[in-house]
Amino acid sequence: MSSPENGRGPGEDLAVVASQLRALRRRASLTLEAAAHAAGLSPAHLSRLETGQRQPSLPMLLSLARIYGTTVSELLGERVADRDAVVRAPAMEPTGAGGWTYWQAGAPGRSMQALRVHVPHGTQGDIVRVHPGEEWLYVLSGRLRLWLGDTTHMLAPGDSAHFDSLTPHRLAAADLGGTELLFVHTLLQSPTATLCLGPTPGETP
Repeated sequence: MSSPENGRGPGEDLAVVASQLRALRRRASLTLEAAAHAAGLSPAHLSRLETGQRQPSLPMLLSLARIYGTTVSELLGERVADRDAVVRAPAMEPTGAGGWTYWQAGAPGRSMQALRVHVPHGTQGDIVRVHPGEEWLYVLSGRLRLWLGDTTHMLAPGDSAHFDSLTPHRLAAADLGGTELLFVHTLLQSPTATLCLGPTPGETP
């Protein structure tokens, strides 16, 4: 977790995370036992995380961030500059990735990310995605074929879906004209997490 931008070494980073975990648990008015139970950890394990004896994994950080009502960035002790609450349409620059086009519809760096996405027909329908987090999507136009585990759903304009993204899932436009979505997810902020993309040929997951 060491970063050349913050000038801290690995040991200092771990100490910062440990103190943040302890402070944010107390801010949430949770006992060690209650927080550990909610996160699926033993109290002893959480205690070791809070004293810097163990390094938390990313799934643990995601789980604790949700329980404490905060972001992974805050758990890591990162300070994010103030962000505007309103995103104006001219500021939503289109970005392409894997054949999709998306527009950032929310402020970057938050635990919840909002996007407007255009999914062309025949793109990424064979990519199975599995990762920590939750997803919510709303179909604006066109029809979307959504696979959740062993079940296939056909979503029409006005339909929505909200699911745990640890459930294996795939998305594909069902119509030749593609489909337009509003898409909200709670993923770690990274280039691949932005669109919830799974590994593609030639890439390392």
